[in-house]
Amino acid sequence: MAAAYEAALLVDVHCHLTAREFEGHVPRVIREAVEAGIAVIITSGLGYMDALRALEISDYMRVYPSIGIAPYELEGYEEVLELIEGERSRIVAVGEVGLDYWRGDRDQRSLQQVVFEEFIDLAKSLDLPIIVHSRSAGKYALEILMRKRAERVVMHAFDGNASYAARAASRGYMFSIPPSIARSRQKQKLVEKLPLENLLLESDAPVLAPSRDEINHPRNVKVSAEWISRIKGVSLEEVEDKTTRNAVELFRLRV
Repeated sequence: MAAAYEAALLVDVHCHLTAREFEGHVPRVIREAVEAGIAVIITSGLGYMDALRALEISDYMRVYPSIGIAPYELEGYEEVLELIEGERSRIVAVGEVGLDYWRGDRDQRSLQQVVFEEFIDLAKSLDLPIIVHSRSAGKYALEILMRKRAERVVMHAFDGNASYAARAASRGYMFSIPPSIARSRQKQKLVEKLPLENLLLESDAPVLAPSRDEINHPRNVKVSAEWISRIKGVSLEEVEDKTTRNAVELFRLRV
């Protein structure tokens, strides 16, 4: 059973506290997030060494780790699979993993798909959620996830068609909304189309800030919540409460 929590304590389900932009500043970034009402931050390690850093900075009170690999940098992915297996009791999710047809080499798309399926299989076997990167490949990522019968799925910063997203939401898939919704009509349409029951908040810090040229921070998930509230025509308190409940239940957090 999910733990009880106070209203208006938010969860950033996906960011990168190990990014060079935060080097030497992680305690301040976390403190500012807490002061803004962020109860939990899930930081994603990408690749073996970055994953070790994510594990190192996680305190399991405010900051929890997930482990994955960038779809366009798959060298050594077997080590990441082994690390996830070995750290299964310490991580709250597998990811981000997935497909990237915007940045990835066209000739490597088959490899991306094969590796993605391996991570899906591992997440299922460990009963962990999977956080999915699907840049310019949303339709294809969802097709693979559905074919593999993945269930505990977070589509992070989904940039695909809202109609595809709605079909996935009907299967229980979750979609995390970054602060870039403030400048993205695509993200706004996504929120219009999807039920609140299928939405989460993410920062994807240090990228996807409300303004294009600024460094993003976990505290900015408040911006995501405010935009969801405005688009859905519901109170900010309802958005905060529901997205936090969604995150607590999906990731089995104690908040």
